[in-house]
Amino acid sequence: MINFLRPLAHGLLAATLSLTACTLPRVLKQAETGRTVVARPTPLMASGESVPFEVIAKVPAKHLRKGVAYEVLLSYRYEHGLREDTVGRLTFLSGNYVYDDEQKGFLVATQKFSLPNTPGRNPGELLAHPQVREVKKNGRILRGPADVYVARGIADPARLVTREDTVLNLLPERASNNMSGTRVLPFYFDEGQWFIRGYLGTNVAALEDLIDANQQTKQVLIVAGHSPDSVDAHNRALASKRVRMLLYHYKQRVKNFSYLNKVQNIRFDTLAYTRRWDTFLSKVTSSALKAEQIDSIVSIINDSKGSFEQKEKALHGLSSYDYIEQYIYPVLRFGTVAVTYTAPKRYDSEVYLLSKKIVEKQIETDALTPEELRYSATLTPLLAEKQRIYEVAAANTNSWEAFHNLGVVLLQRAEKEPTDKIRRAYYHRAAVNFTLAAHRNPTAEFFYHAGTAYHRAGDRLEALQNYDYAIKLGGPRPLLRKVFSDRAALEIEIGQPDEALRSLEYAGPSYQNALNKGLILIGREGYESALAQYRLAQELRPTAAAPLYGMAVVAARQKDEATAGTFLKQAVALDRSYAQRAVEDLEFQDYAQGKVFREALR
Repeated sequence: MINFLRPLAHGLLAATLSLTACTLPRVLKQAETGRTVVARPTPLMASGESVPFEVIAKVPAKHLRKGVAYEVLLSYRYEHGLREDTVGRLTFLSGNYVYDDEQKGFLVATQKFSLPNTPGRNPGELLAHPQVREVKKNGRILRGPADVYVARGIADPARLVTREDTVLNLLPERASNNMSGTRVLPFYFDEGQWFIRGYLGTNVAALEDLIDANQQTKQVLIVAGHSPDSVDAHNRALASKRVRMLLYHYKQRVKNFSYLNKVQNIRFDTLAYTRRWDTFLSKVTSSALKAEQIDSIVSIINDSKGSFEQKEKALHGLSSYDYIEQYIYPVLRFGTVAVTYTAPKRYDSEVYLLSKKIVEKQIETDALTPEELRYSATLTPLLAEKQRIYEVAAANTNSWEAFHNLGVVLLQRAEKEPTDKIRRAYYHRAAVNFTLAAHRNPTAEFFYHAGTAYHRAGDRLEALQNYDYAIKLGGPRPLLRKVFSDRAALEIEIGQPDEALRSLEYAGPSYQNALNKGLILIGREGYESALAQYRLAQELRPTAAAPLYGMAVVAARQKDEATAGTFLKQAVALDRSYAQRAVEDLEFQDYAQGKVFREALR
């Protein structure tokens, strides 16, 4: 009986395999009839370091068979077809698709994917590879005969961001015979705290360096305050506690490390600012808030009615309160130590010769005062020699002036380097030195310099943080507007257009801001608004090619080939480099072979 059934079983197995072999081609043919695969957006659009996109595949429902799945395999081909990366797949199994409401009898599968945004991946193309497979372990697979073109890519708004670098100059260096002076060091405290913190804005290291330098100290003034918010202002003794903490730290350092000064010989003056609005208003008036927002704040504070708490509570209802809480309150939790000191006089003969010996380690650094050593850098035109002098000055004095000017020299050296790798290395070193300068002399300008250098180096997160510090510290309106402008440019580069638009609200009108806002609006298909921004940029700079190129992109997006060609021709006439840019720009790919496009680039 068993021998009789064995041939029958073999026959059934062969019939099953034959049936499967016939089913896969049939399913593939039925699925491919009327199949569509599209990507959104198209062309693929980068957002910061990644390229997010969505793929929608539509296939006829009649292809469905139990135990068999139709799939769309996605890959990205680039470097002239030499490289191809696997992206992912869409599988038409139950739960992965829905029935199409618009086209009856069809199934729709939608899935999100992402690619790394690297320069080598542009230009490239997104491809789909159809296949069917048995839904079981080691199941048979039948692949479609040809790849399906889905989308081109990658368009990267970050590569079109406009950022006009601010020229950073060396601080003037002077060597004076009179070495007396007053050093003012600001400190900042955490909300509700009076302990000296060991990170940004503390100036602990700078204060200790000043005490350890053993310059004859005459007087020390210590002042501290608090922010108006409930956490700080609720503790009426908080400002006094901050004063006492700074005073204690200063006296302990003198006792333990100073051999020239004695605590009993120094005059200490202290002052605690408690529940005062004047410091708050001074920060508000030097902020990037709009004039009407400043007026609203001033009217609340200057109102003769209402208690301190009621006025602070009224600020919560203003549209500008987020700015106040983020950028103004933190710097009102301050302390300041002002040290008045004298140092022995010295004449500046042979300063340059002595500085060379110091740099070459032939004599000790104390042969010159810190000011004389830095001043010697102005006596040589060689950037490499300036760099070595400022490196020695920074290492031995930790002065913010030396760190800042070393940063400027490194920027100047970067501009002369032919390769991007070495140039970025110089930019990064410059940024580190600007940061050290800003920590020792916290001003909006110096943190902006650090942010600028990090931005040029491509270290975007560090740049964003330093721009943020600059805004919080406050300063002249033109400076803050430039900080917000560059911060907006950076936010576009890292894929944060919403944040960029908020920054642009405080940045004010400028050529850079108009171009960048137009770039954001194009990405959101706000073509008329983008066109208005490019016209504004053209009014601000009539001979610039970038606004006309932007208008050409808007026209291309609106499928207006003739207008795109006109604007493109005008842009190329002003700047020939835009011809090559247009050839490589995916925005014009639909017109690249047409007569209008070729005529525009002549």
